Amino acid sequence: MTDSRASTPAPIDYGKAYRVDGKVALISGAARGLGAEMARALAGAGARVMVTDVLESQGRETVAEIRAAGGQADFFRLDTTDEAQWEAAIAVTIERLGGLHVLVNNAGIERLQFITETTVEEFRKVQDVNVTGVFLGCKHAIRAMRPGGAAGQGGSIINLSSVAGLVGCIGLSNYCASKGAVRLLTKSVAVECGQLKLGIRCNSIHPGVVWTAMGRDLFQHFVDLKIMPDLAAAQTAFETAIPMGRCGAPEDVASAALYLASDAAKWVTGAEFVVDGGYTAV
Repeated sequence: MTDSRASTPAPIDYGKAYRVDGKVALISGAARGLGAEMARALAGAGARVMVTDVLESQGRETVAEIRAAGGQADFFRLDTTDEAQWEAAIAVTIERLGGLHVLVNNAGIERLQFITETTVEEFRKVQDVNVTGVFLGCKHAIRAMRPGGAAGQGGSIINLSSVAGLVGCIGLSNYCASKGAVRLLTKSVAVECGQLKLGIRCNSIHPGVVWTAMGRDLFQHFVDLKIMPDLAAAQTAFETAIPMGRCGAPEDVASAALYLASDAAKWVTGAEFVVDGGYTAV
């Protein structure tokens, strides 16, 4: 019987394994919220970060903030539903920052509507941004990261799904459908890259409700649909359902992304990282 440990990489230096020095990361939807926090986290741990978003002024503000803190970052405008823009974003990232080792597919939208009131156009819009955008990011990042690609050093792809990709939620049929698709797209990419020996890992992160503009909007939508009487009641209902008793903070999710981007996660692929304070454990 062959000892499989013979092909295991040399032991890692734990003092360095959780850093991302020398890596280049592209993050979609990074102008604000979770994306901006992940950009700050990766830059703070040594990565050169390309902040991309359709929100150009806010994206440039995030870059300025990272640079002021001593990090390295640049901005590129990216509509993730446009394949040509993905190709350009990746090419510019490699040209300006010297490579591509990490892709975070974070851009996404949320529409709280009862399924009976959702139009086909509204449903398709959510799928286009949340699923097609992730598909295109994976496709072109893999082309660049794989052996012989423009970057060619392998890497880590991190797809932002949601707890809504694991369990159902009232008023979020379109969003749940999209985030469930991201979950299994991630696993398929992980298996394909692993079996083809491309040196690329792919994992998904499933946040619960996080205190960002998008999280606050979710509470307001529950009120607008009369699912909850007011914002205070909506917040209380969610926090009561979370075993740890609070909604998430952006840094809770950014910490998971930093781990998955780092060499500490070198044998982690096809996994779903749930960051929800225990919400889906109940």
